[in-house]
Amino acid sequence: MNDIWINYIKGFKTYLSLERSLSGNSVEAYVHDVQKLTQFFDINEIQVSPEKTEASHIKAFLKWISELGVSPRSQSRMISGLKAFFKYLLIEDYIELDPTALIESPIIGRKLPEVLSIKEIEILLSAIDLSRPEGQRNKAILETLYGCGLRVSELIELRISNLYIKHGYIKVIGKGKKERLVPIGSQSIKEINYYLEDRSKLKKIDKKDENILFLSRNGRRLSRIMIYTIIKGLVVKTGLKKQVSPHTFRHSFATHLIDGGADLRAVQEMLGHESIITTEIYTHLDREYLRDTIIQFHPRS
Repeated sequence: MNDIWINYIKGFKTYLSLERSLSGNSVEAYVHDVQKLTQFFDINEIQVSPEKTEASHIKAFLKWISELGVSPRSQSRMISGLKAFFKYLLIEDYIELDPTALIESPIIGRKLPEVLSIKEIEILLSAIDLSRPEGQRNKAILETLYGCGLRVSELIELRISNLYIKHGYIKVIGKGKKERLVPIGSQSIKEINYYLEDRSKLKKIDKKDENILFLSRNGRRLSRIMIYTIIKGLVVKTGLKKQVSPHTFRHSFATHLIDGGADLRAVQEMLGHESIITTEIYTHLDREYLRDTIIQFHPRS
């Protein structure tokens, strides 16, 4: 199993534990199913990454395990594990097409990510204890996730030098190291400015993370797991009965803009999505138009 698969499986384990709150045994069962697929690739000397895995690969794997004598019940469980894995990759925008989408499974079906209502987002924000040292930072994090529709990987890599707050934009490093300018609303700007005051008071900042915006109390960049943990803690505190992750804020960002009447192409540009059909960036739009879209349609603006 190559390093690419190992890294994705590691992220998948975190997703299952933190977002779906599965038990340790359940997490290991899902991971074991994905490892069976990688074993099949290794045995048959098939060099393919998760992004390049196609339905034909999945079908070949199912034929292989069937010929090995794996029972239909166990096959169904493996299909469920693979569906969960590729669903995770789809949710995190690592892939654009799910190779298991048309693979029949009696257990797991396709489900869209949760969407928070505006009221639910306000409840989570109001639950942040601003008296704690990390309180203002956490509020700025959530406002930025929701106000800009960022991926969690983009959030933790956000740099101070890429904040063009006076102009109402931030520069984001997305998938494949592609850069894009994203409009930032007034509420996000306000909370970031408050946080920057707290950040300047940190006793020590790791030299390699001096340009990273969101830091721990030890002056180091935050990990994906830390962001998941912050959000999970707020969900538990408020008693919200939804599965909420960093991606939930991104999905809510897009949904609220579109429901409010925003142009779909503008939302796609801000999210940094690529066209499934042409694999090229969606129609280029004037940056002022994107900023006007945020101001006009985003609830926090």
